[in-house]
Amino acid sequence: MNPRPYQQSSLDAIVKGFDEFNKQLLVLPTGGGKTIVFSWLARLFQPRRTCILAHREELLDQAIAKLFSAAGIIAQKEKAEFRASIAAPVVVASVQTMIRRLDKWPADHFGLVVADEAHHAVSDSWQTVLNHFSGAKVLGVSATPDRADERQLGEYFENIAYEVGLFDLINDGFLCPIAVKSIPIRINLSGVKQTAGDYDSAELGHAIEPYLDSIAGAMLTHAAGRKTLVFLPLIATSRRFTDICREHGLRAEHIDGTSEDRKEKLERFAEGEFDVLCNAMLLTEGYDEPSIDCILNLRPTRSRPLFSQIIGRGTRTCEGKENLLLLDPLFLHERLKIVVPANLIAKTDEEAEAITRLLQDKSTTGGQGEDLQQAAAEARAAREETLRKKLESLATRKAALLTPEQFALRYHRLDVAEYQPVMKWESEPVTPKQAPYLEKAGINVDEVRGKGHAVKLLDIHFAELNKEPASHKQRWVMSRANWKSKDGKRNAWSATRGDARDFFAARNKPETAA
Repeated sequence: MNPRPYQQSSLDAIVKGFDEFNKQLLVLPTGGGKTIVFSWLARLFQPRRTCILAHREELLDQAIAKLFSAAGIIAQKEKAEFRASIAAPVVVASVQTMIRRLDKWPADHFGLVVADEAHHAVSDSWQTVLNHFSGAKVLGVSATPDRADERQLGEYFENIAYEVGLFDLINDGFLCPIAVKSIPIRINLSGVKQTAGDYDSAELGHAIEPYLDSIAGAMLTHAAGRKTLVFLPLIATSRRFTDICREHGLRAEHIDGTSEDRKEKLERFAEGEFDVLCNAMLLTEGYDEPSIDCILNLRPTRSRPLFSQIIGRGTRTCEGKENLLLLDPLFLHERLKIVVPANLIAKTDEEAEAITRLLQDKSTTGGQGEDLQQAAAEARAAREETLRKKLESLATRKAALLTPEQFALRYHRLDVAEYQPVMKWESEPVTPKQAPYLEKAGINVDEVRGKGHAVKLLDIHFAELNKEPASHKQRWVMSRANWKSKDGKRNAWSATRGDARDFFAARNKPETAA
């Protein structure tokens, strides 16, 4: 199994990053193939040994299977009755078990430790294990975190080695487009208590019970004929909703951990013998059926990783599949944040709220939902214009230099205009090497928020410089070599500065001995 282009790029970036940092993050959306990436990384680290840490049985078994299929590595499990050999090249371990067995593993035993679902890595239990293997390189793997999550992770991790956004994978055809249909059903969750930081499943089951009939009707209206996976908080609620769906004429089945015909039902669902499969959080991980093109989450949660796992059951591509439709009821709550589809791509609560409002405003009684990417782009454009007007109102005089926000907005980089440091190194002062380049770009260095901000701004600056025409001398030399761009659209006389840079770098590269 070969890595996809972005997976190979992430591997290269991680290996390079370990030259400077000991603790790095890889950020990939659900469905991006994080297990494949760290499987190949484990192979690159050989003969040094690797430990994969996770906290759920499904993740352990998934990692062991993928390590073999992707990288040919036979890994061993350290959990409960399973005891890995000291000689194993890769150990896949439960954090809870590893804490009790640390005396078995020398502190310098592993060269690489991978923290699967890295948002857990800052907890006391994970830190106990990670600190024990203090000499190892650490890679944390996470689905796209919001800014608050990033800052928390930045207290332990030193660098984001590589990050791929959800829309990057959609645009490149690795995941399918996502549409959101806001259905006009208001589900009151006021008074539902929390257990372990999330909504209590039993109370959620009782809270959504009165709305099940209306929800089934909305499914019939907006998702008839779609292969729909429904997540519910309780087995009893899932069975009840299955019966109600059937009453509405939907071909529905229920599945849970005790279902003796589970394998048969999953096969029948894959073959299209019925359209709606209800489950009580059984199929959040380790279940891949690419033809699923509708998700209904009736298990509201405050956990972004859990929500991402749920939606990830439907983001894979499949022949004839146009998009994934997310049916989105309106969950009413008092104070606590509920994760919504916009949180799949939003970095802040404000951004998520803006996208959600736009989706709800566009929603009608008919139609097949609003494209999430389009809604995000429109919400972003509105925020960009608001910020632009705010900056104009604050400008009392014509300055010779631009603020970082003004410079970023000139190139429609709202992410850089709203930049906040995450990793500790990003907050370090602008370096003497960065400062003159920032000034040359016309940016007021005094307003740049540290070394990391300077990197983002200079990335824009140099990218724009590379689009400018190459010098006459460069073009003349390139013409002597009959240079043409890879896509054939540019010759030497239309070459850019970026083309010239790559041409001369390749020409001046020392030849290696055969």
